[in-house]
Amino acid sequence: MAEHENLDSPETLLTPSEVAALFRVNPKTVTRWARAGKLNAIRTLGGHRRFKASEIRACLEEMSRSEI
Repeated sequence: MAEHENLDSPETLLTPSEVAALFRVNPKTVTRWARAGKLNAIRTLGGHRRFKASEIRACLEEMSRSEI
């Protein structure tokens, strides 16, 4: 994730692999979550999914709060 210097920027987009690393799951799981509507995905012109870093961070924070 070195190319993403500022994850707080709302414009920062993450690949399914980067999201998978944050959630510690397989990238295919991230794709399934996007298809199911659990994660909001943006499609590139080539049809690839990208995820807003701000939304992923919020989701991770919500999950960590529910585990406490």
